[in-house]
Amino acid sequence: MKQIPVLNSMEKTRDTRFLKNYTLNYTNTEGGEKIYETVSNFDYDSPEQLGEKAAGVVIIGTKGDKLLLCKEFRMGVNHFVYNMPAGHIDEGETVEECARRELYEETGLSIVRIEEILPPSYAAPDLSDSSAYVAFAEVDGELSDHTEADEWIMPGFFSREEVEKLLFTERFSGRAQMAAWYFCKKISHKHG
Repeated sequence: MKQIPVLNSMEKTRDTRFLKNYTLNYTNTEGGEKIYETVSNFDYDSPEQLGEKAAGVVIIGTKGDKLLLCKEFRMGVNHFVYNMPAGHIDEGETVEECARRELYEETGLSIVRIEEILPPSYAAPDLSDSSAYVAFAEVDGELSDHTEADEWIMPGFFSREEVEKLLFTERFSGRAQMAAWYFCKKISHKHG
């Protein structure tokens, strides 16, 4: 049986408002020493802290029989991408408070009822320890723009038929694509 890789040390190589770059030194499965680069939303003192804190929340919003999707311009891929409303949890803010604030900022909508909040999941664990809670919610209100100058977000409500077409004609984030596919296939889950 292979040995599990061991993270030996880490060094912060860049520090910006939202992201911190780290170089990780680890021992691989054959005992060789290797270097790996990662980014995080957090400042860390030791390798054991990686992946322990959630950075934000993603909102899977529905209104009646329509799904809320946000068409966003994402600089990291230089394209428009369909995504879910999401954002960083502010210091001292609860997951629910963050979901309500981010939903309003990105769409102008409010949460009527939170159906479920899932534990944090990683967005891209091969690149980062960034993780977010996922809040499933009924939403309502009028769509309006409250975003910052660095954001381009156009929210909209889409029927199952519209979502199915978008899935095969537009770019999506992975999490939004999975939620949209389940929504358009009318697959539901009842938590036991």
